[in-house]
Amino acid sequence: MERKPRRHGFLERTAEVFDLPADAVAGLTRLELVGDGELRIENHKGILAYGTEEIHVSGGVYLIKVAGRGLELRAMTGFELLITGKISQITLA
Repeated sequence: MERKPRRHGFLERTAEVFDLPADAVAGLTRLELVGDGELRIENHKGILAYGTEEIHVSGGVYLIKVAGRGLELRAMTGFELLITGKISQITLA
């Protein structure tokens, strides 16, 4: 007997019912880039490497590499971090 693929998972349905962003409900990492000088990362799993030209952040299932000049970790909580400087590249690996 062949099973039909599910259209939406439990978390997606819950987000839809309560009109919430699916990424927040699922605990996924969220990136918000403001121009080329500010990057906010929500639901991160910690800093792996830190320098003025490159910062590596764990996003759980992937690695977030931020490259640029004069990079600075301006604020960090268990939920969110703020990177400032001249951001030239963001890579997900």
